[in-house]
Amino acid sequence: MSIAHKLRQNAKNLIGKSLSKKFMIIESDDWGSIRMPSNKVYEKLKAADVNLGKGESARYNLTDTLASAEDLGALFETLRKFKDHKGNHPVLTAVSLVANPDFEKIKADNFSHYHYEPFTQTLKRYQRESALALWKEGVHEKLFIPEFHGREHLNVPVWLRMLQKGDQHTHLGFEAGCWGFLANTPYQIGYQASFDVELEDDLLFHQQAIESGLELFEEIHGYKASFFVPPNGPFNNSLEQYTALGGIKFIGASKVQQEPLGGGKYRKRYHWLGQKNKHNQRYLTRNAFFEPNAPGKDWVASCLEDIHYAFLWKKPAVISSHRTNFIGNLDENNRKLGLEKLAELLTAVLRKWPDVEFITSTELGNLIASGK
Repeated sequence: MSIAHKLRQNAKNLIGKSLSKKFMIIESDDWGSIRMPSNKVYEKLKAADVNLGKGESARYNLTDTLASAEDLGALFETLRKFKDHKGNHPVLTAVSLVANPDFEKIKADNFSHYHYEPFTQTLKRYQRESALALWKEGVHEKLFIPEFHGREHLNVPVWLRMLQKGDQHTHLGFEAGCWGFLANTPYQIGYQASFDVELEDDLLFHQQAIESGLELFEEIHGYKASFFVPPNGPFNNSLEQYTALGGIKFIGASKVQQEPLGGGKYRKRYHWLGQKNKHNQRYLTRNAFFEPNAPGKDWVASCLEDIHYAFLWKKPAVISSHRTNFIGNLDENNRKLGLEKLAELLTAVLRKWPDVEFITSTELGNLIASGK
């Protein structure tokens, strides 16, 4: 391990709230979003030279799609095998979307207006309705607790304008029911970056998406979301007031945030664990990463190292691990690998830190807010 690497590992845990106990949190993004509908769609878009990602980012379109009952059942079976010293199973804070585009209605409107459907309806269209019972089972057993990632994992204003312009690749994706690829958008705004800003007027749409998304979240899950992570990172901080009004107490943020201002301009914002904003919300920052389907790294060893430095500095280990790692509908071996590595990680964590406690992001936020 190089000196520079050691310095980075220590530095990322220096600032922020410290906790006397060892807490481990797994934050898993993207649940509820379509991403890649099928292998057939993937091959069709690839043949048309649509940019489906390169390097580490390529894994999403190769493996990530709506979770089936089989995916969730296998994930829960793995989590049930482990308990901390208090009897708690490891739990995923499932940072999730509540809607996807209603492609038929958008097309019927000649791309002039946007329409969305609850993700529960999306599951029905893809014959994965049986997964809904698993979502509820995960909450009941405290294995899988949904929180808010936005209404949809899509920058609607940018996407809709590209459709209106007749962009060929965007229309190819639209006809196939997906948008998770790279297109030649203004200022290279990614379609997956829901809250990035091209035009100032986009902020009003983002406000409405937050308000309606939080209402839909409560309608679907039966409780208010309290934790929010903006998709892909970009988020204009003027929107925080609307998340607060909707019940969000905690916001997941990068330690260095690129706040979009529109017109390709960004402003750096710095965050740390427990930092409070003017709406009395607290930021939660991640300091560990576990992405076992990303090539080129021993993710178990790497994540254990991240956890070591977190605990060394009396910080909770807040682990980022995306849905793509645990999905088998496009590639069953992908799910098998992800769950094997997750079991390997949890085995090592409990052996190395037998006093660790598994909690959710909201529980972490409440601990920090309480000052205990």
